Amino acid sequence: MKNFNWKAIGPGLIWAGAAIGVSHMVQSTRAGADYGFQLVIVVILANLFKYPFFQYGPRYAIATGESLIEAYHRMGKWVLGLFLLLTVGTMFAILAAVTSVTVGIITSVLPSSLSYVEVTLLLLVICAIIILLGQYKTLDRLMKAVVLILTISTLVAFFVALAKSDGSVLVNQQPFEWTVGNVAFVIALVGWMPSAIDISVWNSLWTLAKIESTGYRPKLKEVLFDFNVGYLGTVIIALAFLGLGALVMFNSGQEFANGGTQFAKQFLALYTQSIGKWAFVVVAIASIATMFSTTLTVLDAYPRVLNPVAGILLPVTQKPRTQKRLAWLWMFVLVTGAIVIISKLSEQMKLLVDVATTLSFLTAPVLGYLNLKAIISKQVPAEFRPSKGMLLLSWTGLIVLSGFALYYLLMKLGVV
Repeated sequence: MKNFNWKAIGPGLIWAGAAIGVSHMVQSTRAGADYGFQLVIVVILANLFKYPFFQYGPRYAIATGESLIEAYHRMGKWVLGLFLLLTVGTMFAILAAVTSVTVGIITSVLPSSLSYVEVTLLLLVICAIIILLGQYKTLDRLMKAVVLILTISTLVAFFVALAKSDGSVLVNQQPFEWTVGNVAFVIALVGWMPSAIDISVWNSLWTLAKIESTGYRPKLKEVLFDFNVGYLGTVIIALAFLGLGALVMFNSGQEFANGGTQFAKQFLALYTQSIGKWAFVVVAIASIATMFSTTLTVLDAYPRVLNPVAGILLPVTQKPRTQKRLAWLWMFVLVTGAIVIISKLSEQMKLLVDVATTLSFLTAPVLGYLNLKAIISKQVPAEFRPSKGMLLLSWTGLIVLSGFALYYLLMKLGVV
């Protein structure tokens, strides 16, 4: 691209690395295996309606030089307190969900004498050390390779499976029934499709970290190009995973197991059945790298978010030495909470994922509205504000997400 500075590339791929994980490898694949291609439109619309709220993270950061955390603070301390409450209320389930899937894949590929919980502890300790020593640059370099490897292997597997298909998966489609169970799965699918809206805040912080690490402040078009590349990649990979599940498992009589290790073995079998046994090593490495990077990203993000929130709400914690100690404290609390949850639900990986994704879906309208309010605030110069079309999409997305959240809650209460 003419006049494009490639130093701007990074935060969008880290965002993609955070997004491509449980929502894609677990939920999208389950969607195809259980419903064929019926939920393709749900995946596409979820990505469309949530797009503005994710994009507003880097857009706000480059426009103001601040993260969305400062934007929430300007709306009032109660808003920042609400964000903190939503974050603390979901972070343990989210980290536990992504870690459980990661451990499931690792133990299915590399059996050991260690227990599931022991492997979990070892994984999280390794991630914590990498984050605390390597900081942003480790994430930046890792994501570029991981996203590329997984994208290529997944697309190859999908097109090979498509070439082998006899088309029966399309012929045998049944109309989607709006039962409580089916709606619950759709909610869980959309909750992290392509991810939880929380990571728009993370992305604003990663954008600022990229500027600090390179000394280059990119133009808005460069920031949006970086984000859009990552976002489009997550959409394509989500559809590829859904297609793999549909082409290989739909109407096969197989169902995904609840436990993480057994689920991972079934997941990896999708590739070997499509491409051949020779692909196992490549796909296993790509899957482990993908989920490891997701776990690493999530563990990096929460202390990165909680530290500035604490600094605003409790100014005494703003000292550099205190901030460093707090980062260790958040890391310890996160790891402990995730291990406790996993130790109780080690054989209920699917349930853990559904709980985490559903929580994210129910909080999405709140965080989406806060992001919209931030990007149209007076702190954002006119040239950085979204277009009328983007604002229309934002309000449409809020209405749709809020409507479905309300519908789901009413269904659970037996009102509808």
